[in-house]
Amino acid sequence: MKKILIKNGHIVNNGKILKKDILISGERIEKISKKILNEENLYKTVDAKGKYILPGLIDDQVHFREPGFPQKGNIASESRAAVAGGVTSYIEMPNTFPQTISLEALDEKFEIASKSSWANYSFMFGGTNENFQILKELDQRKVAGLKLFLGSSTGNMIVDNKEVLRIFFSNTDLPISVHCEDEKTIKKNLNYYQNLYGDNIPISLHPKIRSDEACYSSSSMAINLARETGARLHVFHLSTSRETKLFSNSLHLKDKKITAEVCIHHLWFNDKDYKRLGSKIKWNPAIKTKNDQDSLWRALNDDRIDIIASDHAPHTLKEKNNGYLKSPSGGPLVQHTLLALITCFRKGKITLEKIVEKACHNPAILFKIKDRGFIKENFFADLVIIDLNGTQKVTKENIYYKCGWSPFEEIEFLGKINSTWVNGKCVFENGNFHKKPNSKQLIFNR
Repeated sequence: MKKILIKNGHIVNNGKILKKDILISGERIEKISKKILNEENLYKTVDAKGKYILPGLIDDQVHFREPGFPQKGNIASESRAAVAGGVTSYIEMPNTFPQTISLEALDEKFEIASKSSWANYSFMFGGTNENFQILKELDQRKVAGLKLFLGSSTGNMIVDNKEVLRIFFSNTDLPISVHCEDEKTIKKNLNYYQNLYGDNIPISLHPKIRSDEACYSSSSMAINLARETGARLHVFHLSTSRETKLFSNSLHLKDKKITAEVCIHHLWFNDKDYKRLGSKIKWNPAIKTKNDQDSLWRALNDDRIDIIASDHAPHTLKEKNNGYLKSPSGGPLVQHTLLALITCFRKGKITLEKIVEKACHNPAILFKIKDRGFIKENFFADLVIIDLNGTQKVTKENIYYKCGWSPFEEIEFLGKINSTWVNGKCVFENGNFHKKPNSKQLIFNR
């Protein structure tokens, strides 16, 4: 099998943009150089002239709904959509059915992904008020981290026992990723608006119910506990201006013990969009004000926020079209995160180098993912080639989510994904899928 030579592309990596060639041998990058010759036609050549080559995105927060919710999605369908969006590795969340709160459930997911995933994969283990004793049995090289819902979950996955929370924070070196919303505050707000509107609560009140205070009180509590215990805390999907003030940019990521993340929907939408899109943009935490949105952008660009993710969480349109109280929170995003970010770059909101830092490098650094997240010799050849001069309109016909819809429908993104490469194989090119790649389980340097 011939080696592959990608020529004439602009590589975006480690804070720089350099025109270089990439030689791929098997699954890995063999050589990166200004000019790699192919005089004897030893290599299959791909011409990336005028295009930009990024490391494949690592999305550290997705819900692919398998096992348990086949109408919403599965690992095969949603990972296929992911590679169409330039995502080559993902970390999936534990609130499936059964929930990933036992070693058996965790092993079942790895087995499913080994047979059906289009992208490289790992999973988080879910903490509950009852399962903290399993911590010592987790293989830290295999599991991505620990996920705790401090609010907004179903079944028994809310960890609301403060003593149990302290046990989790004090007894693992794994990154602890948290969903922070205070349930008592939310219930109080919901009761107030139910008294006013009954069952007909307007969707525009979602950010009033899942309020700024609900987010801040939970996030600040988790951060204080992490400081007390020395835990490695990662706060998912910031949505408020107040929360951004809880985080620091005084240290490099590798030296931080407390980190933060923002998701693409909180960067793209604000509360004025509820009138147009309704429950299609109902997420937990809620999309909030323009001021919150602007503050998230500032914190992302000044490095108080460390990672960009999707929080891809599909539901069917039938489910979403229920009234406020019955419509589930979440929506499909993993196919369009990079396109939205490229559009934001074209509009001057962020640099290409910063996109790569936050969506490729930093997830690899934070979770200590082995040999991924960078365009580097001897690393796996996980790449996405983009055309900054192209455009890509979202239509029903080019949405690959199993649920079949997107909050970005009819938006024309400023940029186009030319191809996605997973472990040295081109799996998506010019809108077409190639044969499913030999995706791999992520390994962690711990």
